[in-house]
Amino acid sequence: MSEVITEYRNENTKDIDLLSTIDMVRKMNGEDKLVALVVSEETANIAQGIDIIAKQFLKGGRLFYFGAGTSGRLGVLDASESVPTFSVPADMINGVIAGGAKALTESVEGAEDDFSAGYEDAKSLTDKDVAVVISASGNPKYLLGVLERAGETNTKTIAVTCNSKGKIAEEAGLVICAEVGPEVIAGSSRLKAGTAQKMILNMLSTGAMIKIGKTYENFMIDLQAVNEKLKDRAIRITAQIADTTHADAFAKLLESSWEIKTAIVSLKLDCSVEKAREELKKHRGVLRLLLK
Repeated sequence: MSEVITEYRNENTKDIDLLSTIDMVRKMNGEDKLVALVVSEETANIAQGIDIIAKQFLKGGRLFYFGAGTSGRLGVLDASESVPTFSVPADMINGVIAGGAKALTESVEGAEDDFSAGYEDAKSLTDKDVAVVISASGNPKYLLGVLERAGETNTKTIAVTCNSKGKIAEEAGLVICAEVGPEVIAGSSRLKAGTAQKMILNMLSTGAMIKIGKTYENFMIDLQAVNEKLKDRAIRITAQIADTTHADAFAKLLESSWEIKTAIVSLKLDCSVEKAREELKKHRGVLRLLLK
């Protein structure tokens, strides 16, 4: 068995059960401050991961997150938030957790140790896809099953881990390793390790979306305006980019079925909604290519 850094005892928090509540919080916050610094050391690998994912997206490929426990839940969370944020097809970014849907809210004992289940869960992978395997320890047999199948289908693979000596770091094509050190509570990798993984997944999915034109400047131009808050945001985005009033932006969004990019192009080019959709299609839906 490889060395499991995530199980080490943190010398800085041995007295945590004796501290006052405020000192306990300060000590936990002090440990959390280390996370961003460690993640910053992996920026080159994260950037490489973003480029890999974006390239596969442009080929029509998909992104899959695989993980067990906290890591699996973080993958499912990132995948589920990408659809409303960037209006991507539901199967473009996928979160798969060892043990299935039940494992999202309950502990499914032994799920991370099931090599064959990982292999089966990865059966739909193709050479256009990217499989991101997520684990603090880097050792779940479930993920080794995923990587085995990914190797057979020539799927691009990325490991997000907190243990450079873990098994997935040996098998994945690209390794992003944020070694955050021992947790405040020994072995509780939902803490610093979970925070590091969340930060990294945020950058991978958001970065890839930016690279394929899902934003304009720092605006979410492909969001789904499905509630009042998002409709208000859509109006503000449209008005700012198209340099028009909120009233005109609102009217054009209604006319274009709340398609922000369509509304912007129609306003900026002073053309019909139908013509705006045609222009966007010619430019692969990338607003930057239209508004140079």
